[in-house]
Amino acid sequence: METQTLPSLGHAEVRIIAHTPEAARAVAEALRGCFAGAEQRSYPGLDGDTRLHLTVDTLAPAGPTRTWLAASLTPSGTGAHSDET
Repeated sequence: METQTLPSLGHAEVRIIAHTPEAARAVAEALRGCFAGAEQRSYPGLDGDTRLHLTVDTLAPAGPTRTWLAASLTPSGTGAHSDET
């Protein structure tokens, strides 16, 4: 069994796998409408699909008052996972 590092308290890692980058981005955008989050990280999939990962802050709801800078800050502990290349 593989050991994975959990995101920091109050954050959740979301992995989206879709046939197209547009579909993955649409799902990420919908999540950002509910939760504050970092910029997504996109990876090509093995079969030509798109893998998009983002970290959302479950304690801070998204809102119109969040600035672009605040929304683009990367939470600690994010990055590629050991099972991804």
